[in-house]
Amino acid sequence: MPRSYLSIGAARRLALAAQGFADPAPSGRVDVRHFRRVLGRLGLLQLDSVQAVCRSHFLPVYSRLGPYDRAALDDWLWRSGEMFEAWSHEASVVPVALEPLLRWSRQRAAEGGTWAGLHAMATAQAPYVAEVLEEVGRHGPLLAGDLSDPRPRQGTWWSGRSDGRRALDWLFRIGEVGITRTRNFEKEFRSLVHLVPEEVRSLPTPGEHEAQRDLLERAARSHGVGTATDLADYFRLKVPEVRPRLAELVDAGRLLEVSVEGWREPGFRHPEAVLPRRVDARALLSPFDPVVWFRPRAERLFGFRYRIEIYVPAGKREYGYYVLPFLLGDTMVGRVDVKADRAGGRLLARGVFAEEGVDREWVAAGLRVELERLSRFLGLDDVVVGRRGNLAAALRAAGA
Repeated sequence: MPRSYLSIGAARRLALAAQGFADPAPSGRVDVRHFRRVLGRLGLLQLDSVQAVCRSHFLPVYSRLGPYDRAALDDWLWRSGEMFEAWSHEASVVPVALEPLLRWSRQRAAEGGTWAGLHAMATAQAPYVAEVLEEVGRHGPLLAGDLSDPRPRQGTWWSGRSDGRRALDWLFRIGEVGITRTRNFEKEFRSLVHLVPEEVRSLPTPGEHEAQRDLLERAARSHGVGTATDLADYFRLKVPEVRPRLAELVDAGRLLEVSVEGWREPGFRHPEAVLPRRVDARALLSPFDPVVWFRPRAERLFGFRYRIEIYVPAGKREYGYYVLPFLLGDTMVGRVDVKADRAGGRLLARGVFAEEGVDREWVAAGLRVELERLSRFLGLDDVVVGRRGNLAAALRAAGA
């Protein structure tokens, strides 16, 4: 059967709609119903500790809903019983319904198939790891520093982490303990049974191939359309393992194989993915937003080459320390090096850059509105535009 064909513009609209950028904006106060809608689209929120603007998990929700109460989102993520923290796309918060589909990967870790360093530590210090697990069960939730025997180590091999922290990390990776977060984002460890409801924990454990198929279908639902590598990346699956699973999903009609303009590899479209006639988005995106987190996909979909430069020495950075892509309509039109100056009450746009070929005045007008909205979301009073970048003059003029 011949593959259907998608232009690159159609693929972009399909992908953005799947991510919620064609959904209507909230008409009133943002509440848990809206959070559920966004997570229903994304499937997970990736976590990261860098907060040059704010905690990274706040931004994908903001990009789709606009300003909301960040404390309300945290309460829902870690205290509602609907979500739980897991290792999926890196450290992430996912719906509790996903827990059975992650068991195979945790079992693989427990058997030494992944996380070799942690597995070696857990094997060599099995009695101590068992003591840590027992202590979490008795006294959780607890912080890593609350362990009665954190066993500090010396030297760089341990990277400054105690045996206690490594034991907790291992127990988290294999699903023995779960994590909630304090108001200042510290990890609290407790038995997973307190975070995942009994009705979920009692469900049968899917086989490895079945779980991978379900995860790939969820990835396709969230992406709209993607290559094998795109879909594998969503839940950090291995590409050689997913190719047979994708073929099985196509044979079962759960995915549609398509050709996308400019893509060397075939695409896989979710049958329920909706293709809107247009997408009128306006959003600054986190580096950890699913639209751009897999950089080769962002380049294929939007012609947008994007790298995060946090770990690049300052003198070698091309755009800046914490750069947010700017989505306008269905196109990546620019990027901004942003920092929240909380002490000064200002949002600093230290470098602003337009992509080649865009109307800079149009981009500047949209970006000014978005920066002011982001400033209000963060509780800041002003937006200050620096002089670096080919959009700086136009953005300052838009502010004037």
